[in-house]
Amino acid sequence: MSKCPFSGAAIKPTTLTSSNGAPVANDNQSRTAGPRGPVTFDNHYLFEKLAHFNRERIPERVVHARGSAAYGTFTLTKSLSDYTIADFLQKEGQKTDVFLRFSTVGGGQDSSDYARDPRGFSVKFYTEQGNWDMVGNNTPVFFLRDGIKFPDFIHSQKKNPRTNLPDPQAVYEFWANNPQSLHQSTILMSDRGIPYSYRHVNGYSSHTLSFWNNAGERYWVKWHFKTNQGIKTLTNEEAAKMPSYGAQQDLVESIDNGDFPSWTVNVQIMTEEEARNYHINPFDLTKVWPHSDFPLIEVGQLELNRNVDNYFAETEQAAFAPSNLVPGIGASPDRMLQARLIGYQDAHRYRIGANYNQIPVNAPRCPVHNYQRDGAFAGINPALAGSGANFYPNNRARVGEPAEAPEIQEPPMPLEQDAWLDIYDNRDEDNYSQAGDLYRIMSEDQKQQLVNNIADGLSQATQDVQEAMFVQYDLADSDYGERVIKAVANRQ
Repeated sequence: MSKCPFSGAAIKPTTLTSSNGAPVANDNQSRTAGPRGPVTFDNHYLFEKLAHFNRERIPERVVHARGSAAYGTFTLTKSLSDYTIADFLQKEGQKTDVFLRFSTVGGGQDSSDYARDPRGFSVKFYTEQGNWDMVGNNTPVFFLRDGIKFPDFIHSQKKNPRTNLPDPQAVYEFWANNPQSLHQSTILMSDRGIPYSYRHVNGYSSHTLSFWNNAGERYWVKWHFKTNQGIKTLTNEEAAKMPSYGAQQDLVESIDNGDFPSWTVNVQIMTEEEARNYHINPFDLTKVWPHSDFPLIEVGQLELNRNVDNYFAETEQAAFAPSNLVPGIGASPDRMLQARLIGYQDAHRYRIGANYNQIPVNAPRCPVHNYQRDGAFAGINPALAGSGANFYPNNRARVGEPAEAPEIQEPPMPLEQDAWLDIYDNRDEDNYSQAGDLYRIMSEDQKQQLVNNIADGLSQATQDVQEAMFVQYDLADSDYGERVIKAVANRQ
């Protein structure tokens, strides 16, 4: 029995146990046949330690593998009851607990926080009617408008399959063959391509989502989280001097020190009639909605104020899915979003099991009642351990068995008149104008950074890829194209 170093009082240590709760007599040596003999087969405690150790890692995420996260609160400052029945968006002053995970996209867990890469910005809202996951990025657009190209895109951004080294040829070869990427790649190669910290990025739903109200009226909506710390970025040269874990360290230390990062939450709202006649496809993930037509409406504040206690249990096992929707918030015809509705759930089941929503960080804070049963780790949530029927419909609603709630039914979503099921090619739906608009509002310094960053990688690509990219930049803005051509030539 040891003594407290401060009071000198005797302290009774907590008993070390095995995973089945049995006390452990010795955790320093294995059982052996004599002092120099082999380990014997009855070392069940040794075998348990080794077997568990071999299984401590789960498959890393295919994308967004390197991440940092924290808990916080969303406070509603403007009621959205005219637009949605979502319970946490009704009354000014309402507070909702959140969990926010930041991440890089392309690299693995061993990559740098300072890669030139989009940053994931995913928020889990623990509402009283279930969890809503706003699964977004720090950019308002993306490289693609159709999920069928997502595996190809990620393959092109990963390391070369033969050398396991970065592959600029693959990066630009994909972009050369997919001009829809130009808007997002212009952002990525700009001065905003490497954030200084997670506290200094904006967040966006990027996708168009939907609201519906008590009258059954639907509205289309985009979410914007504007950092109250201001945008702060790094050049390639500055980023090379930063520790690979710097953004995670900055987030943890700022919250530990009481310097809580926060974001002003805004929405853009479009009526169904406006969407039907708008000159831009409002469901195209490569496009923004001009603020002049659909101004930002400030609706709340989001603050992060508590770090995770266990990185693996919380940050690593956090599972965000665009399909985690709540009454009053729905999807849209966005092709990329539609693909993610199944892709994310499937990834979580592969990584952490069919019952991933029962892991504490993912578990809803409201009662959960359904007829899902069994699978790995089933039953750790007592709310699911019903003793009655395990099917629906049944005759037991009067004794508390779960039943439908038709009052929260989403209104029907209209299709285009006389729509025919087919494969519709949208690869050439104006890939250049918004990239050009973005270029033209850049300062001279921002334009030069953009062009230099592009040339660093494009100069390593083959001539046919270079020429295809030159055409894209020129179609966005002739000055953009001319500068890139000159910058690439100067590197060869």
